Amino acid sequence: MAAPARTSNEEVISAARAVLESAGPVGLTMQAVARRVGVRAPSLYKRFQDREALLGAVVSAAIDELTASLEAAAPDLRLLAGAFRRFAHDNPEAFRLIFTPYAPQDALERSAGPVLECTASLVGEEHALEAARLLTAWATGFVHMELAGAFRLGGEVDEAFEYGLQHLIAGLVQSDPGRRAV
Repeated sequence: MAAPARTSNEEVISAARAVLESAGPVGLTMQAVARRVGVRAPSLYKRFQDREALLGAVVSAAIDELTASLEAAAPDLRLLAGAFRRFAHDNPEAFRLIFTPYAPQDALERSAGPVLECTASLVGEEHALEAARLLTAWATGFVHMELAGAFRLGGEVDEAFEYGLQHLIAGLVQSDPGRRAV
């Protein structure tokens, strides 16, 4: 196979993301990515030490894409939650990997910024982190179940997402952070 004149890291990562989405994490091999960019697998090791390094770069790129969507939606929490859900539907395999050790801490911290901005506007700076964790846990769980086809009792999933989000926001807005439940 003749090698192309130049292959950039971005092209390799883009190809790896496409392989990930079509073949899942198990199918993301150096050989599969090399075929996709038109090089031989050993040449990828000049750019990425191993499959784990490539996988980390793929997850980092996915988080950066998600972060850009979240930033565009902030400070509107409804738009932010919708952007999160859309990203998951458009990139289900990458979405799943965001919640694994492959996700670089610095990328995760960047993606938290828009979420913290939204929650701070609802509950104040003092409780923004707790509110962001609540929102992220709910949205992540909902979307993981949705992607797995776990909502099989009928009803409209879009309406259920909106219902949950509406009540989550209402609870955050109405909460008295100084009051403890008995």
